[in-house]
Amino acid sequence: MRLLSDAELAQLLDKDIFRKISSAADSLGLECYVVGGYVRDLFLERPSNDIDVVVVGSGIRMAEALKERLGKRARLAVFRTFGTAQVKYGGMEIEFVGARKESYSHDSRKPVVEDGTLEDDQNRRDFTINALAVCLNGARFGELVDPFDGLDDLEDGIIRTPLDPDVTFSDDPLRMLRCIRFAAQLNFFIEDETFDALTRNAARIGIISGERIEEELNKIMMTRTPSRGFVDLHRCGLLARILPELTNLDIVETRNGRAHKNNFYHTLEVLDNVSRNSDNLWLRWAALLHDIGKPKTKRWNNAQGWTFHNHNFVGAKMVPDIFRRLKLPMDAKMKYVRRLVDLHMRPIAIADEVVTDSAVRRLLNDAGDDIDDLMTLCEADITSKNEVRKKQFLENFRIVRSKLHDLKEKDYKRLLQPCIDGTEIMRMFNLKPSREVGELKQYLKDAVLDNRVPNERGPLMALLMEKAGEMGLSQAAGAGGLPV
Repeated sequence: MRLLSDAELAQLLDKDIFRKISSAADSLGLECYVVGGYVRDLFLERPSNDIDVVVVGSGIRMAEALKERLGKRARLAVFRTFGTAQVKYGGMEIEFVGARKESYSHDSRKPVVEDGTLEDDQNRRDFTINALAVCLNGARFGELVDPFDGLDDLEDGIIRTPLDPDVTFSDDPLRMLRCIRFAAQLNFFIEDETFDALTRNAARIGIISGERIEEELNKIMMTRTPSRGFVDLHRCGLLARILPELTNLDIVETRNGRAHKNNFYHTLEVLDNVSRNSDNLWLRWAALLHDIGKPKTKRWNNAQGWTFHNHNFVGAKMVPDIFRRLKLPMDAKMKYVRRLVDLHMRPIAIADEVVTDSAVRRLLNDAGDDIDDLMTLCEADITSKNEVRKKQFLENFRIVRSKLHDLKEKDYKRLLQPCIDGTEIMRMFNLKPSREVGELKQYLKDAVLDNRVPNERGPLMALLMEKAGEMGLSQAAGAGGLPV
């Protein structure tokens, strides 16, 4: 973090946009401050194009005055119901709001709003590091207003509420998720009293919409080390209310001296491993959910110990309900996550034995264009403390990747999909869509995937006729199908 004097702040804000805001404020005789995240990020030396401006008076009048100064390139949007306005200009978004004070009812996070002073506005801020304000008026340009020692908290790496944290979180429970998200994003620690208030108020999260929860979870997911955020969510009791399928993994059972691993912390290790190699949000979601089927499939076997057979299949079936509840997209993104959860054991099964061409071809056929992401997930899933076994897995994964590369280079979609399709089979044997058609299609597909025959019409037609004969099917009169 960089400590800045008022003079240095003035120099950093000595840009055309802030000078025009200053000029507009002075011409209207209004106090005007840049506040919140933009100020915080100046000290943290983080780039930001989102600027929040508090006006002691009408934020809409200020926005309109700025628009006049910026000319046609600026775009103004006014939200009179909320008393706010936004100006977009040169890649920047400047939000204007009048200083206000707020009061809340217990069953809603929507406040009753009244006009207020700068002090009132800073009192309603969520955290001390977001309550910093810098004056933009000409006579005080660059002057920092920091009533809650937010600058000290920035320097110490602490997340703390300006006022009583129980009131802050009870008034607007979304702030609890923001608290954990900021700690994860900035690599800060949550102050003890503030964290205790998270625990006391966790039940209040029930009044927050799924859309707002989804937004904060996605931001936590996209941090450098997302496990930090999920550990804090778990410790304070929020995770059990948002994603109980994940907290159900936090158990270790021992029988006859044999214990299984803690699948909650294993999951977070896998998530961090994936995050080091990919910024794909939905691949990170697949990592977070890849083992959620384990509690439902856990069994004790005297010969094998603890088993979780088919947990991938059970977990995949749970994904749509989780996405629906959290208001995550129910489109191709959900299907992608479900597919990776379902398939995540396949590469591991291949890598645990001799890597055969047939197994790799089948894997590529089932995973399709998601194969590289699936391999990234599966490599991240190797968290064994047995270094010899871990090294062997990773070496076998290298062989799998090499074989996959060779198949993709040869146009695997053409190689692995039989050139005789179901439509032709139905025409040849005068069949309607049925079990027999599916069985014949699968027989040809298995032959191609197992590399028993090349994916060519002649050899496949011979296999088809042989299998149809075994099933008692005869070729329809006048139907095509002779090898060419």
